[in-house]
Amino acid sequence: MKENNTILEKTFQFSLDVVKFYMIHLENKEYVLAKQFLRSGTSVGAMSEEAQGAHSKKDFIAKFEIACKEARETLYWFRILNESQLIKYDYTNYINQIKELLRIITSILNSSKDS
Repeated sequence: MKENNTILEKTFQFSLDVVKFYMIHLENKEYVLAKQFLRSGTSVGAMSEEAQGAHSKKDFIAKFEIACKEARETLYWFRILNESQLIKYDYTNYINQIKELLRIITSILNSSKDS
């Protein structure tokens, strides 16, 4: 892993936060939505990591396009959780984190497609 790779550091930390948050949902016996945000939330980091080993520019872009889709899905699940208040919790921090990741990933995609 490259040192000081912002997207890798941020997506890894977000994945850790998602795993911890998943455990809270399990303790509250909320399984269905928890599984959804766990899968999509950790996939953002996994796809970003995979992009680092891409064999071509096209592959690199494809991996980040998937990361972008997973980030959008994660945002959706956190919005659902926030609005439904299925588990009483302030999801604002998670929503802000995933929005920041979306901005970074979009920037990476735009600069990669332009070059």
